[in-house]
Amino acid sequence: MRLVVVSGVISVLVVFVGTPLLIKFLSRRGYAQAIRESSEGEPYPEHESKRGTPSMGGVAIIVGVVLAYFTTHLVFWQPPTPSGLLILYLMLGLAAVGVADDYLKIFKQRSTGLRARTKLIGQAVIALSFAWLALQFPNAVGETPASEAVSFIRDTPLVLPLGVYLLWIWFLVTASTNGVNLTDGLDGLATGAATATFASYILIGIWQFGQSCFFTAGPTCYPTAAPLDLAVLAAACAGACFAFLWYNAAPARIFMGDTGSLAIGGAIAGFAVVSRTELLLALLGGLFVLVSLSVIGQVASYKILHRRMLLMAPLHHHFEMKGWPEINIVVRFWIIQGLCISLGLTIFYAEWVRT
Repeated sequence: MRLVVVSGVISVLVVFVGTPLLIKFLSRRGYAQAIRESSEGEPYPEHESKRGTPSMGGVAIIVGVVLAYFTTHLVFWQPPTPSGLLILYLMLGLAAVGVADDYLKIFKQRSTGLRARTKLIGQAVIALSFAWLALQFPNAVGETPASEAVSFIRDTPLVLPLGVYLLWIWFLVTASTNGVNLTDGLDGLATGAATATFASYILIGIWQFGQSCFFTAGPTCYPTAAPLDLAVLAAACAGACFAFLWYNAAPARIFMGDTGSLAIGGAIAGFAVVSRTELLLALLGGLFVLVSLSVIGQVASYKILHRRMLLMAPLHHHFEMKGWPEINIVVRFWIIQGLCISLGLTIFYAEWVRT
């Protein structure tokens, strides 16, 4: 538990102190994201007040997570685990894709950033390499960070062939990163929701550590390779997002940009894979799923019925177009995320009790 607490405290301090410095650095150089404007036949919520707000704030989150994780291991003189390093690899790799996207938005003033195909290719390369590496590095009892079995609360009997497994992990990573990216449309919305999701993985990691198959084999044990280290890394991620929210909440002084949203989405997917809770992610990241489904439904409705299901997608912009104040949308969506996570954790615990 001491490692978890220290990791969270360090990340909070690093991001809380470092973000104002990053804001000054970006503001002095005019590194602000282009603001999307309404065009003829395509209305868009009025965000003119956000013009000039610096972007790429995800850099602060990433630095906070990395420093907190490695400093904690250095303080307690414990080596990092392959599971933790793999999640960091996924997080940093996707952050690099986000940096390229933010570069186009900031320096080229292209509000749409990278082309969708280019972004998907970059995500695929990182996700597939992560999936393959996660099957390597067995611990002392032969447990690898991930397995080819589809997991819900622990591995299910459904074991995938290697090729299908790689595609499955690619889907999870792509869905998670794009879900967070789509949700990051209002001040503090994605940051607050991600903080709650990371907090749930702290609880899951600590619980799995106490019931680990590494210590005691049995029907209720968890085959997670390094659950305590996952809790340490989840604490770093939760603390970094929590501190960043101080500056990202409405009215935002800085945006996380794709640098942050893709990194956060990748980390969430990574936790789901290595903690063997892949299908449970649908609840632990419930808001991100809901926002993604709103976009899918909007596109399908227009293609099939030739009419739009929403005034505008993603879902939060629909309520903006209906005249809801931004802060009301954000807080109510946070409540929805909290309810989804509560249901997910209840199912997680109920499965252990039943077993």
